[in-house]
Amino acid sequence: MIRLRNEALDLPVRSALPALRSALEGPGSAVLCAPPGTGKTTLVPLALAGLLGDAPVRRVVVAEPRRIAARAAARRMAWLLGEKVGESVGYTVRGERVVGPRARVEVVTTGVLLQRLQRDQELTGIDVVIIDECHERHLDADTVAAFLVDVRAALRPELRLVAASATTDAEGWARILGDAPVVEAQGVSHPVEVVWAPPARPVRPPHGMRVDPALLTHVASVVRRALAERDGDVLCFLPGVGEIARVAGQLGGASAEVLQVHGRAPAAVQDAVLAGSADGTRRVVLATSVAESSLTVPGVRVVVDSGLAREPRVDHARGLSALATVRASQASGRQRAGRAGREARGAVYRCWAEAEDARLPRFPAPEIKLADLAAFALQAACWGDPDASGLALLDPPPGGAMAAARAVLTAVGAVSPGSGRVTDRGARMARAGLHPRLARALLDAVPLVGARRAAEVVALLSEEPPREYGDDLAAAWRAARRGQDGYAARWRTEVRRLTSAAGTGTGDGREAGPGDDRAAGIVAALAFPERVAQARGDGTYLMVNGTRAEVRPGSALTGAEWIAVAVADRPVGAGHARVLLGGHIDEDVARSAAAPLYTEGDEVAWADGDIVARHVERLGAVELTVRPLKKPAPGLVREGLLAGLKEEGTALLNWSQSARELRERLAFLHRHLGAPWPDVSESALHARVDEWLEPELSKARRRADLRRIDAGQALNRLLPWATGEATRLDALAPERVAVPSGSRIRIDYADPEQPVLAVKLQEMFGLAETPRVADGAVPVLVHLLSPAGRPAAVTADLASFWRDGYRAVRAELRGRYPKHPWPEDPAAARATRFTNARLRR
Repeated sequence: MIRLRNEALDLPVRSALPALRSALEGPGSAVLCAPPGTGKTTLVPLALAGLLGDAPVRRVVVAEPRRIAARAAARRMAWLLGEKVGESVGYTVRGERVVGPRARVEVVTTGVLLQRLQRDQELTGIDVVIIDECHERHLDADTVAAFLVDVRAALRPELRLVAASATTDAEGWARILGDAPVVEAQGVSHPVEVVWAPPARPVRPPHGMRVDPALLTHVASVVRRALAERDGDVLCFLPGVGEIARVAGQLGGASAEVLQVHGRAPAAVQDAVLAGSADGTRRVVLATSVAESSLTVPGVRVVVDSGLAREPRVDHARGLSALATVRASQASGRQRAGRAGREARGAVYRCWAEAEDARLPRFPAPEIKLADLAAFALQAACWGDPDASGLALLDPPPGGAMAAARAVLTAVGAVSPGSGRVTDRGARMARAGLHPRLARALLDAVPLVGARRAAEVVALLSEEPPREYGDDLAAAWRAARRGQDGYAARWRTEVRRLTSAAGTGTGDGREAGPGDDRAAGIVAALAFPERVAQARGDGTYLMVNGTRAEVRPGSALTGAEWIAVAVADRPVGAGHARVLLGGHIDEDVARSAAAPLYTEGDEVAWADGDIVARHVERLGAVELTVRPLKKPAPGLVREGLLAGLKEEGTALLNWSQSARELRERLAFLHRHLGAPWPDVSESALHARVDEWLEPELSKARRRADLRRIDAGQALNRLLPWATGEATRLDALAPERVAVPSGSRIRIDYADPEQPVLAVKLQEMFGLAETPRVADGAVPVLVHLLSPAGRPAAVTADLASFWRDGYRAVRAELRGRYPKHPWPEDPAAARATRFTNARLRR
């Protein structure tokens, strides 16, 4: 008879069990909303498995989003039962399985459950599946839920399904599960005081994975402040392992034991954190977001929130889905603050200003909206739904991300072109439990370097090694082999798993094959073929995807003719990417790995101001061989000249003064009258090049030939001759206008908004109305000049100027130019080009 510890009897979720059982006996699915600490992760699975002695015996699988949460949940349930893990309750995570023959509850990661569903869609022998922490919207959890809805609909209607959430936002999950009942459990919460504790000086926002060290120093100071001002243990939320280590290093001498909780922490440390302080010693627990809801840390009265979190993004440094540092959402902030009030009154110190809080995102973004979808697309293809259109997903996958994922899967042979259906090779890749890029490298490297060595290098690539291992992949490989740190231990576990996955199929190649340096490069090149790179002679490398990168000074990669870049980043403000991890290869390996990117042919381009014609053999952006091309095809030459016109503009043509003026007049008419008068901007002229630059353009062969093309004659082809409007050009936008003196003055159309008429003031006497163009729609801007031709006044309203402005101009200028007429009434005076003496003759 199993005796449950008293702690289990006090868990708040116990009151919700009757309603949950009723829902599962009826519709067969339910959404359970229960705040952290209520027992939804530990008591509910025991109850549904019949381990409390008041329900039928069933086998229950609990899916957790993280390995640390899966292990912790299994250990906690076993402790409540007074057993060891593996008896009634066990767990399975990647590379580790502790499940005995009598186990009735098995805690797994969502990734493990996905693999199990692909092998056995009916989940034979399983009665209930609980998807825990579904509010976090991890992609694997969304996918598992969609697959299980399919299983219930088509194969196992009796399979019971529970989506467990730490928030009350359950409407979407209830809909996905077929309008399932929502069962709520009330948690015990105490008031939590909010203390705003922003840094005294601005800190840099997070960039990629990087966090400003000044913020981490501030967080450490806030932890010390909290220890001084409050009682109880302190739980501090930080985005990742690196930040936890840095803050821990700054808490030396603090009046508390400092513990670190994250997915890589040893099991003993995790157990110590979750067990609480045995002797009353105060503790500071530095944790990632795993402690928001997946783990309950006892004794906490104070939370220090850095305000940062990690969310999945497409990691362009590695071509994989990875994590980026972002501002935590308001929902995460509430979850974190709530941890301080689970056992008693508490406080949360938020390391940002209160004014910033309203600008934070309300909820974390669903992973399906942000992450690389290659692995998801492969899972969907294996499930028989390549475009995922038939899956019951809370959010559909973005079309662009799915198209990119399909391209990757097609390139590695995982799905068939066109149909997107999974191939036998793709099914095997999916079973490897790796990103499709890495699965391709594992399978294709086996006959080249051997199963064991392929597995070892792929294990290095699947979890980036510590920076102290160096940037040379082969050296990092050797460091992992002899390493005694946590990374090396995880690496060896993963190697054993991958060796098993790679050992079937084509030959092992264990005895023969290249040395380790070359083997490491081969595997990296197979994983990231678009990032094989050739030395450029200036200390940089050009990847076949067109990105230029450089290695660190003193790197073991320096001097290599070819490398395969496994990890790179681009520092803020840097012109080139920086290689963080790469392997030595040669041209043969580059050609083989990136074979789909190989092209050979004639190329004509505009370079250094003229046409350059070559026959080029290239691997993506990398030119392998180049020789001059004596007689390039005319069509290629024309495309090259067009590129030159786009780059340098139509100034390459012969623009006479009259041609430039014609273009200005046409621009003016297009601006004010529109069609049929043509747009003669650079972009518009380039778009209509066939209409105005032929046949001269097709006859040209080089820059000098463009200079011989008469731009004015070419522009005339764009005039609206077909409608007859072209004949009105001089009427609508005359080159010159007659003024009262009898002169014909040129109009300047350089400004298409308003043309300018620059004329000596005396030549405009007697004219009351300002001259207009464009059928009288636009008055010209009259620049009235002194007798010496210098500006005296500017007006678009002559009548107003004669009435109000002329007197001041007359007073200023008639003493300077006494030989010229300055009548008191210019509107009634006779216009003239001459002096007073000339007029008296």
